[in-house]
Amino acid sequence: MNTLAFDGGPGPWILLFPLIWAAVVLGVVTVVRRTGWRSGRGPRPLRAGQASRIEPSPIDMVGRRFAAGEIDEDEYWRRLSVLDEQFGTRGRGGPA
Repeated sequence: MNTLAFDGGPGPWILLFPLIWAAVVLGVVTVVRRTGWRSGRGPRPLRAGQASRIEPSPIDMVGRRFAAGEIDEDEYWRRLSVLDEQFGTRGRGGPA
């Protein structure tokens, strides 16, 4: 031990390296566990051609149907007023 601590050796601080590596490994394990990177856990990326898993809200669906011309303006406002009572996010004057 005298050779490490004296006579031009690296010194006793060399014993801290295992503690530093243990802290790094523990940090990586913690990040992996919290973000769900383990197999079968957490969100999986979509493949090419795969539809989005997030379904549009009913208000967005009514807006898309109106934009596509499937429903007229009166039908749009009637449906939007019913959905606004349930979701309460938009009104006739635009975004709330």
